[in-house]
Amino acid sequence: MKKFINVFLLAVILPAFIFTGCKDDTEPTPAPKGNFETLKTYMVANDLDLPTLLASWVIAPTLTTDGGIVEPTTNTIPTYHVFDIRSAADFQIGHVPGAINVVLADVLTVAADYQDKPILVVCYSGQTAGRAVMALRLSGFPDAKVMKFGMSYWNVEFDNWTVKIGDAADGSPGWNSDASATLPVNDFPLWETTSTDGAEILADAVTAMLAMTWTTSSADVLTTPGNYSIYNFWTNDDYLAFGHFDGALQIKPISLADDIVKAFPTSAEFQVYCFTGQTSSFTVAWLQALGYNAKSITYGANSMVHTALDDAGKPAWHHSFDYVYETSK
Repeated sequence: MKKFINVFLLAVILPAFIFTGCKDDTEPTPAPKGNFETLKTYMVANDLDLPTLLASWVIAPTLTTDGGIVEPTTNTIPTYHVFDIRSAADFQIGHVPGAINVVLADVLTVAADYQDKPILVVCYSGQTAGRAVMALRLSGFPDAKVMKFGMSYWNVEFDNWTVKIGDAADGSPGWNSDASATLPVNDFPLWETTSTDGAEILADAVTAMLAMTWTTSSADVLTTPGNYSIYNFWTNDDYLAFGHFDGALQIKPISLADDIVKAFPTSAEFQVYCFTGQTSSFTVAWLQALGYNAKSITYGANSMVHTALDDAGKPAWHHSFDYVYETSK
């Protein structure tokens, strides 16, 4: 009888042990994950597509007497909070009166304390400011703007532009007026996140974008255009009239609508350029937030065919204003 009880207990306990062991080894249900489609849906629903963001995103520092933003007597910009994202050393040497020095990576944190009027971002040339303003516009500051041409426009003492313009493309085999090839159609960038909340995914993407490298030298591209995947952000008329980097594809608009962004490589690096490098810096920041490996060609076509652009009245560098500036020394 005792032997029967032992066998009985073994017959009952052993299967229970095996069942429990199998249950413990079962993989947990994976957490839901968001991806490009999640972010795309959120951005389209919240008017964060690029054509919308490109509306009134840059402003020239002209005098209020001419309909601009700069007070003629004090050379202040009272209708904006002016964020200067240059180095602390350069800010101390001279800045727009009343501006505050803000590190690019901290622009969103600082902006949270300055919400009573729009933010105007100033850098050296108007290009890096595009990244800050894109971050702001994607983060609840739709009226943030870039100060056109940066401190170079404010006073000749800060002019970084004049040495960058030129006609380097004249006669160069790296520049031609051929028609654009047909835009490719690629997949969306392949990435995923444990979050499925569009706002949370975008916030993380913007933070990551602010830390990314984002520039390519126009001189390097002109020398070896075949080493780059290049996109020209002009109309087709301008693309043909002023020429372009050899092999560059013409694209405008750039948008999530109709999946136009599928023209860009899924993961490989590519370059975008415009007239001055300001629009392309703004655009590349948006593309990087979406997960693209995009870079902006600095100073745009102004470093390649400046004379032709200027003669035609296209965006081109001319000269600095003669506004006063503050120092912090």
